Amino acid sequence: MLDQTKTTAPMLVCDRLCAGWGPTQVLDEVSLTIGAGETLIVLGRNGVGKSTLLSTIMGRSNYKSGFITMRGERIERQPSHMRCRAGIGLVPQEREIFPSLSVEENLLVASRPGKWTLGSIYELFPSLRERRTNGGNQLSGGEQQMLSIGRALIGNPSLLLLDEPLEGLAPVIVDYIVDVISRICLEDDMSIVIVEQHVEIALQFSNRVVVMDRGEIVYENIASNVKPDREAIEGFIEVRA
Repeated sequence: MLDQTKTTAPMLVCDRLCAGWGPTQVLDEVSLTIGAGETLIVLGRNGVGKSTLLSTIMGRSNYKSGFITMRGERIERQPSHMRCRAGIGLVPQEREIFPSLSVEENLLVASRPGKWTLGSIYELFPSLRERRTNGGNQLSGGEQQMLSIGRALIGNPSLLLLDEPLEGLAPVIVDYIVDVISRICLEDDMSIVIVEQHVEIALQFSNRVVVMDRGEIVYENIASNVKPDREAIEGFIEVRA
């Protein structure tokens, strides 16, 4: 019999989550919820715990306490590969493509059945099709980021985590990646969490925003149909547009 509780549960819930690296605790009782099909933006200055939050959801950091549930199932003690199988995809800040594999091999090694196929990734990123036989170490920074996003998508995740996907890119590539992510947010039914530092860019993707500072959530705009308080957000991250 189908468990109706699990079918109606949020995509992801973090409840009083504490985690870090080695003996250092970075996240301090972080709680947030993301529903099916929602896009959540995580804002904050460097070093406040944004990337650690994604790493903890993916099972890469040192979990200390609290709960993580995905569709009602506890996952905080599962290894990263099990979370991947459960439907979590990560675009890491460092990209982490395989340098000795070709573009196409990088994609195929992560492929799982679903909407996103090799063909649809090449449609999204035509330059990857043109360079499909090139090694991962023969790509520009922008192409590596496209490949990292494509590799996460071809795994057909239910929950996509993007860790500062625009960092270190040329302005023309930033514009292109912004358009791609905006398209994914609008057209795909997956849940998405995007870590970003720049308010102006981030608010193009969603009104659903949390701001982190010193390992805690200090601001949250719960409703995606309500515009967040731009002045409050900028005050927390000490940025003025």
